[in-house]
Amino acid sequence: MALTDNRKENGTETAAVPPRGRTVRRRTRPDPAARSRGGQRFVLLGLVLASVYSLFPVYWLIIAATKDRVGLYQSNGLWFSDFHLWDNLQQVFTYEDGIFLRWTANSFLYAGVGSLGGTLIALATGYGLARFDFPGRGVVFAAVVGSFLIPIALLTLPLYLMFSAIGLVDTPWAMLIPCLINPFSVYLAKVYTEATIPFELLEAARIDGAGELRIFVSIVLRMMTTGGATVFLLAFVNTWNAFFLPLTVLRGEENWTLNLGLYNWTGKRLESGVDLTSLVLTGALLSIVPMAVMMVAMRRYWRTGVTLGALK
Repeated sequence: MALTDNRKENGTETAAVPPRGRTVRRRTRPDPAARSRGGQRFVLLGLVLASVYSLFPVYWLIIAATKDRVGLYQSNGLWFSDFHLWDNLQQVFTYEDGIFLRWTANSFLYAGVGSLGGTLIALATGYGLARFDFPGRGVVFAAVVGSFLIPIALLTLPLYLMFSAIGLVDTPWAMLIPCLINPFSVYLAKVYTEATIPFELLEAARIDGAGELRIFVSIVLRMMTTGGATVFLLAFVNTWNAFFLPLTVLRGEENWTLNLGLYNWTGKRLESGVDLTSLVLTGALLSIVPMAVMMVAMRRYWRTGVTLGALK
């Protein structure tokens, strides 16, 4: 004790020496770089698992499309057997006088024309909600948000009753009109407009004497290319994959979509005993080709559009 006091008087202090037989543990902070690498590995593992989960059905579909009816039931479902892809393609395009091509054209009509018209309407509506101040704008926007929260299955029966009353059932209009009105596309268009169209630019155009229609066509649409491409792509995929609505409003085979036609081929095994499983699988493989091509062709737009929407 005296030695400690003398050290304090002399201005020197020493750290306390722990008693013998006691282990000293030093606390060390974890390396931020190590934590970052661990997080990246975890995210990478999750992405790999998600990719495998998403691509495995496509892999199985490709394998199954190369087999005939016997190979589907008697060979390994996860690997190739006899290669009959070209024979299956020929049968798909020639069965029932090439009705598959008619269904494909119908799907392009409904998804292409309907999504393009719906995109223009959504961009105009979203622009009006974002950049015009009018009474009841909040109520209108709330109605838009509430509309896309309603499942489409609940709207199918009212649409069928309405189209039946005006004589549009089993016509292309029964599919095109619902495609033109998409509340979720309106919401996306409003978000993109608020992020990309400044008030100052619109005011400058009005001062220069431009009308509202010219402003929308010459300025807004050009600046909304990325957002419009994203809205169109989402609407196209949604319409291409639609099943319950065409099942309800379309009756004749000549107006069916691709999904509805393939579903009818599946049911023929129970109705007439004809097994068209190989044709159904080959047709299903062909049905995903247009969407894959569109996703690759428009990847520059939808990547930027998704990022912009996330930042907003």
